[in-house]
Amino acid sequence: MIKKLSIIIPAFNEEKTIVQVLETISNLELVNGIEKEILVVNDSSSDKTGHLTAEFIKANPSAGIRLHNQVTNQGKGAALHFGISQASGDYLIPQDADLELDPNDINKLLKKAINNKLKVVYGSRFLDADSPNKNASYFANQFLTKLSNICSGWRITDMETCYKLMDSKIAQSLDLKEKRFGFEPEITAKLAKVKGITYGEIPVAYEFRTYEEGKKIGWQDGVKAIFAILKYSF
Repeated sequence: MIKKLSIIIPAFNEEKTIVQVLETISNLELVNGIEKEILVVNDSSSDKTGHLTAEFIKANPSAGIRLHNQVTNQGKGAALHFGISQASGDYLIPQDADLELDPNDINKLLKKAINNKLKVVYGSRFLDADSPNKNASYFANQFLTKLSNICSGWRITDMETCYKLMDSKIAQSLDLKEKRFGFEPEITAKLAKVKGITYGEIPVAYEFRTYEEGKKIGWQDGVKAIFAILKYSF
């Protein structure tokens, strides 16, 4: 039974969207009356991300938000490592601080986990998508996902998705190493190795963000993801 969900928000230079994300998640009512905690890990942002988050917490003391400021920039993976270690919910899920994914879809993942008794649910941006944005990022993602599937034995459509709903005890048992964008292939490979784990995926809404709008992942990260898949799958 899921009584509490930990929502982990790694944030680096997201002053344009962090308040809107916090407002949306704070107002989000989870299915079955599930309680939530919100953990923001500010990865040593050079903009007002940390200040705006602190001000939001001060103005909304009942929202259940905790802020941790990394002293130095360590990467998304490192921020998630810290958030996972601090999560007190039965399940946890990362939430990017931009607006590419709709936080309201978190309930879809929870319903999937509850109804199908799953320990892991991925929110796929491409499963049943009528017309996915087939840009370079899409094709890179599909290549990495297929490679991950071959190596892990899983059958999913979006390995790189942010929305990975996981049993907290399982997530906390993993010895995670990748501090930057290698987090996604590493955690997928290590989850796949958990004996008897049950997993699934469900479509989620997705609004692609351009590099001009602040997207941070590049082709170099794709190359590193290939090595991460091979490194942690065997």
